[in-house]
Amino acid sequence: MSEKDVLIVGAGPIGIACALQCEKHNLNYLVVERGALTNSIYNYPLNMTFFSTSEKLEIGGIPFISNNPKPTRNEALEYYRRVATSNDLKINLYEEILSIEKKGNHFEIISNKNSFSAKNIILSTGFYDIPKYLNVPGENLPKVNHYYKEAHPYVMQKVVVVGASNSAVDTALEVHRKGGEVTMVVRGASIGERVKYWVKPDIENRIEEGSIKAYFNSEIEKITETEVFITTENGKKVIENDFVIALTGYRPDFDFLQKLGIQFSDDGNFFPEYNTKTMETNVEGLFLAGVICGGLETHKWFIENSRVHAELIVSEISKRNQ
Repeated sequence: MSEKDVLIVGAGPIGIACALQCEKHNLNYLVVERGALTNSIYNYPLNMTFFSTSEKLEIGGIPFISNNPKPTRNEALEYYRRVATSNDLKINLYEEILSIEKKGNHFEIISNKNSFSAKNIILSTGFYDIPKYLNVPGENLPKVNHYYKEAHPYVMQKVVVVGASNSAVDTALEVHRKGGEVTMVVRGASIGERVKYWVKPDIENRIEEGSIKAYFNSEIEKITETEVFITTENGKKVIENDFVIALTGYRPDFDFLQKLGIQFSDDGNFFPEYNTKTMETNVEGLFLAGVICGGLETHKWFIENSRVHAELIVSEISKRNQ
């Protein structure tokens, strides 16, 4: 196989944006994705609504028309699918990268299906594949989930939702409205400040009226088949329980990044080292794009403020090819 100018790892919105820029600059590129196209968005809850408006989710200057003030998961899937297929982007799906090794001025890449050689690598893998685990006894029980798709399995069930972010709040409200008995366990003192402004009053009112029970300044101590043990500011509690939905966030694959030689900040946030003007890491020819740039601060980067990474990176690579 001939050497690629660019191998892009991850076919989310930012990976697709990078591919569009490679097309624009006539670079020989390939995108490799271990799941479905825009796999993270595909795994979002079925009824999810984005915080951003549709024009802020656009890539490559291609209009994103939505029927709603805030686009839905299904609209986003359709938009990015159309962008990829109508531009005939070179994307290999359901192919996992096993290793990337720097050899001289190029990289050698092995996947579960192929081997590649590339002058440059763009990592746009996001962070949605690895949950932040609770690390408590019973977390491996079948009743515990770290992702949420829809409310139907939880109808008429006693459900503990862990967390107070947008995903946790949306889940608690939807399960409650579909007939689940919801209890929230929140490490902090209140619902998160970054919760969507049109949703925050809703969850706070449901908690105040008692239709959703919430334990703040609390953590899960243990999970059993029929109960959840929690530590609260008022002592220990035992809750009858059928399901636990632990939506405590996700993190990038730091082990994979470290194996590539990427250096991180020593402040505990695991910020990867990169040049903010080019997005190149301390490893020459290895670039980062999208939310992977945020380390453990996964709320810092999202589609609307990281889509510019594609142009920064590909412009730099194109200059070097001249």
